[in-house]
Amino acid sequence: MSLFKKPSELVAKPGIVAMIYGQPGSGKSTLACSAPGAVMLDYDGGVNRINGAHQVPTLQVSTWEETAEALKEIKESPEIQSVLIDTVGKQLAFMEDYIKRNVTYSKGGNAVEVNRDGSLSMKGFGRRKQMFVDFIKEITVLGKNVIFIAHDKEDKDGDFRYFRPDVGGSSGTDLMRELDLVGYMQIIGNKRTITFTPTGAYYAKDTCGMPGVIDIPVLLNEHGENIGDNNFFCQVIDNYKKRIRNNQESNRKLDALKLDIEQNLEYVTDAESANKFVEWCQGIQHIYNSAAIAKSAITRKAKELGLMFDAKTKRYVDPADKPNDKKDGSAA
Repeated sequence: MSLFKKPSELVAKPGIVAMIYGQPGSGKSTLACSAPGAVMLDYDGGVNRINGAHQVPTLQVSTWEETAEALKEIKESPEIQSVLIDTVGKQLAFMEDYIKRNVTYSKGGNAVEVNRDGSLSMKGFGRRKQMFVDFIKEITVLGKNVIFIAHDKEDKDGDFRYFRPDVGGSSGTDLMRELDLVGYMQIIGNKRTITFTPTGAYYAKDTCGMPGVIDIPVLLNEHGENIGDNNFFCQVIDNYKKRIRNNQESNRKLDALKLDIEQNLEYVTDAESANKFVEWCQGIQHIYNSAAIAKSAITRKAKELGLMFDAKTKRYVDPADKPNDKKDGSAA
């Protein structure tokens, strides 16, 4: 039995890994809290800025060591469906603090990961990078939705401004590889918006067919009264999972259709049966590249049988019929 699975047999991962980043005050944390069954690891100390109606169970992290204990509890708690990291930039700062408190020393008694001025050395940054990579691996295999929250960072290329998530150095690259979705939040007029569509002006990532710029539902009125349900990210995740299910169903249909093509091709023994095969192919509902697969299959079979293709009638003919304008080809 092959270790490799057909696309229709592939197992979808149970959760998504996403990032929300954007302008201060745009409601990133509140939006993340709209994920199903969410808990928050608050590295930024900002949970109390979220309206009480929208807060979720939260660990107010004081040391990096608490993260490991939190992950154990998350793993053992089926009711927890989503884990929020607020913010990923401050999370890196907690890692840095851990390294400084647990520094290793060379034989000469010098700190390996920390410079004399107290900043991380190159080896220190290398250790932080590995800690971050290990964290990403550990949390993404929990089978939960994971939502990283980040501030935006403005960069310039001449007069052109563009925005990226504020995630330190190569750690950002490591994280981006794992993300299924990246949404950039802005405040446009008096509206909060998010987009998962990448442009030259900001980084984004869309793997579930989200529309362009999406208005974030209003949750509080001018009097601070709650007027809406905070369920936006529930809808995003449902849309993502629906797209995955649709892809899997399409792959199953393609596998079944390829099998039908192979089986029907076995009955092609002459021009008449080849033309019937072509008519069958033209009458079925194709998916993905199934029409091209069928065309290639009948062309190959016709060549094996020595059939010719009449360009005028658009039909296969047996060699004995010898049409005046015969050509090799396919009508599928």
